[in-house]
Amino acid sequence: MVRGRISRLSVRDVRFPTSLGGHGSDAMHTDPDYSAAYVVLETDVEDGLKGYGLTFTLGKGTEVVVCAVNALAHHVLNKDLRDIVGDFRGFYRQLTSDGQLRWIGPEKGVVHLATAAILNAVWDLWAKQEGKPLWKLLVDMDPRTLLSCIDFRYITDVLTEEEAYEILQKGQVGKKEREGQMLMRGYPAYTTSCAWLGYSDDMLRQLCTEALKDGWTRFKVKVGADLQDDIRRCRLIRNMIGPEKTLMMDANQRWDVPEAIEWMSKLAEFKPLWIEEPTSPDDILGHATISKALAPLGIGVATGEQCHNRVIFKQLLQAKALQFLQIDSCRLGSVNENLSVLLMAKKFEIPVCPHAGGVGLCELVQHLIIFDFISVSASLRNRMCEYVNHLHEHFRYPVIIKKASYMPPKDAGYSTEMKEESIKKHQYPDGEVWKKLLAAQEN
Repeated sequence: MVRGRISRLSVRDVRFPTSLGGHGSDAMHTDPDYSAAYVVLETDVEDGLKGYGLTFTLGKGTEVVVCAVNALAHHVLNKDLRDIVGDFRGFYRQLTSDGQLRWIGPEKGVVHLATAAILNAVWDLWAKQEGKPLWKLLVDMDPRTLLSCIDFRYITDVLTEEEAYEILQKGQVGKKEREGQMLMRGYPAYTTSCAWLGYSDDMLRQLCTEALKDGWTRFKVKVGADLQDDIRRCRLIRNMIGPEKTLMMDANQRWDVPEAIEWMSKLAEFKPLWIEEPTSPDDILGHATISKALAPLGIGVATGEQCHNRVIFKQLLQAKALQFLQIDSCRLGSVNENLSVLLMAKKFEIPVCPHAGGVGLCELVQHLIIFDFISVSASLRNRMCEYVNHLHEHFRYPVIIKKASYMPPKDAGYSTEMKEESIKKHQYPDGEVWKKLLAAQEN
């Protein structure tokens, strides 16, 4: 039962000093502090339920996203939740089409990250009021209601609402069995936690050994800064995991197009399934050129974690620029926009392998990919969801991994809620952790 008026919106700047251990480091982001602009929505209903939402950042700049959330807050405050979800497409468009704020977007950059944080909180609140985990809310939703949450503007040349409805109708067949399969076995995952670029060879060996013991069969390694270093590290990992296990590579946008092709031809001996983000995330035709050149080597191209919106994804699909599509739960406009991308990917029969390297991203995106399997793609072929083993202890409902698979969350909501004590400690710049670090830097 959806009810209540949004009476309060608060947003906090929460940062974790992951750069101190080299966690998350890659060829372009050498010192990331995994961070979030963390939104809480409260209502005038006495059930005490709140909506929690976040968007992911790398430290500096989180304060800018916080500003953007506050600038958008008036669209949410004093709105009835029933009115929001009753015309979710209209509400999404209102947030993304603010006549003045859209000038610093539109539907991209800081203002879109802020939109994602707010909408993630709305979805969390809706799922909690319905008493369901978000994936189950989506799976149980009538197809027409689901589609009414999506803004199809700018993508109808590739996917009309009627085509999307047909996809969801076909997805009804075998749905119960697929849900049972997920509850029993979970959704297959791969790990990125062994091979951040800032890790030493010894650490890489240790983490790989532990991951193999824990049953991991799919591994991703960061590349792109130094070719000889990449060859050494890729050889080390390939030798450790053996020829049968899956290896992926990620350059995090480091290369020009010709450089990407040349560099990957030299790493092809290690048999990577894909190269992720080989060049600028905005270069659709560049990705297409790389895709075409690497196809004879059996290397696919994966991208999406920094795709601005559904329009970029539409063009990547049209241009045959990617073989693996990577949605992000906090980069696109929340569940609403991710649904449109999942449906387009299904139409083009491109597997979705979500990005989840960041604070809270695993917690959120598991819901989307479990829904995708049950209701949209109906396939696990060439599909897996990223997992990183960082910062889950700060969440009230952390992910559960069994046998290298995501087990479907059972708690109501979008798994977005952080522990209050963690927020207080890591709030920037006044939390205890940052007070100590900033004082040490001054000395």
